[in-house]
Parts: sequence; structure tokens; C-alpha cells
Amino acid sequence: MSEPVGLRQAQAQRTRSAVLAAAAEVFVDQGVQAPIRDIAQRAGVGVGTIYRNFPTRAELVTAVYRHQIDTCAALAPRLLAESTSPFTALTGWADAFVEFLVTKHGLGAALGSGDPGLENLHTLMLDTLVPACAALLDACAATGELAPGITAHRLMRAIGNLCITGPDYHQADAEHMVAVLLAGCRRDG
Repeated sequence: MSEPVGLRQAQAQRTRSAVLAAAAEVFVDQGVQAPIRDIAQRAGVGVGTIYRNFPTRAELVTAVYRHQIDTCAALAPRLLAESTSPFTALTGWADAFVEFLVTKHGLGAALGSGDPGLENLHTLMLDTLVPACAALLDACAATGELAPGITAHRLMRAIGNLCITGPDYHQADAEHMVAVLLAGCRRDG
């Protein structure tokens, strides 16, 4: 007797989620070119399962980053609802954005790789995260907490540039510099 369709779909979704979570962890540790067998091992599935769900590496990379981008975008309205002020929400969101950028070793290389399957990542980031950031900036402007002339795209680009880590510039350095940047964006009131 076969299992009901709903159970199979639920199991397939759990497997897909496990693969995405494992891939995200492996990408942080090893970069986006990590061996698929390492991802499969961490997810507790066979390599074939990964290829059935994600026939190409580009599809896997895109799915991992799409999930993380969507999570970061969804954080903006939640922080606005929960924070004491829009600027506090903006700061919390910027912290999450920094975490996303700094811990995604290989994302920059993937974006610049020329792989046609990865070309949409940059557009996906902009189309999803710029509106989230803009909503936070609009809320800050409405309460008078934001200096004039700051746009979501420019702020995100500045944060992105501050998050390029190296041998003598680490995540803590990026976090500090983004805090300094945000302090400069705040209107004294």
C-alpha cells in the first residue's frame, strides 16, 4: 500500500528543507563550490537525492540564497512591528543583512562567476531586499529619525562594501563599521 500523497509531499518538503539547511551550512564552511557529497552527508541523504531536487549546482546555490534572502526580507516588517522605533528596526535588520553578507563565503564569487544559472542572484537580492530596506527607511523618515537623501540601494551598497572581509578585517570589524555608518544616517532629534 502506498503512502498518501500528502505524506509524500510533506516528506519531500522536509527532505528539501534539510538539503537547503545543510547546503547553507556547508557553503559557510567551504564556499559554494563545496562537494555535493559533503552537503548530502550533512543532510543525511544520498547524493542522488540532491540531484533529484537540484539538478545543477546553480539551482542549489540559488535555492539556498533565495531562502535566506526571503528570510531577511521578511524580517523587516516583523522588526518594525516589534521594535521601539523604526530606527531600532533598521539597525536590527542591518545586523541581519551584515550576518547574511559576511557569512556567505563564495557568494561574491558566485555572483561574478559568469555562470548563467547564477545571474539571477544579484537581481533577486535587489528585487527582494531593496523594498524591505526601503520600507524601514520610509518608517524612519516618517518619524524624523533619518537624515535626508538616504536611499535603500545606496545604504545596502555601502553596507555590502563594508562587509568585504579579509585577513585583517573580520566580521566584528564589518559590524562595527556598519554601526558607525548607521549612526551617521540617523538624524539627531
